[in-house]
Amino acid sequence: MPGRSLLAVVGWLVTAAAALLVGLAAIQLVGESISGTPGGVRSREEVLRALATPQPSVGGATPPAAGPVPSGTHPGPGVTSAAGARRVLATTGGTAVAECGPSGVRLVSWAPAQGYQVRDVDRGPDEHVEVRFAGPGGEDELKVVCAGSPPVPQRRD
Repeated sequence: MPGRSLLAVVGWLVTAAAALLVGLAAIQLVGESISGTPGGVRSREEVLRALATPQPSVGGATPPAAGPVPSGTHPGPGVTSAAGARRVLATTGGTAVAECGPSGVRLVSWAPAQGYQVRDVDRGPDEHVEVRFAGPGGEDELKVVCAGSPPVPQRRD
């Protein structure tokens, strides 16, 4: 019987050692995502460069919608980047960031307000771009054109 007890203890130790090695290997594979900031700490210049780079839009591009812009549409603060003049534009249904460039105006990103969803998007670049939001207040469309350098909402006639 002493041989069986010794065999059980050795088996338990081998199993524990194997589990420890597997755990350490898994932590090594995962790397910094457990123990630190992924990609390390960024310098001020890296942050500014990343902010100036256009990001993928929220939501996918779908066929364009047509119609007037609500009177509640108003331009937000402008932001100038190397690619052109950017401006945040807001409506009741949501917000969008638009940019004027050599090919016309394009939507950089858009996001619906709480309770709204994106219905249609024409991201451009083109003479005008538009995003339509649908929600409890009905449909709210934001149509944007380049009048000079910064993008501006196209108002109802």
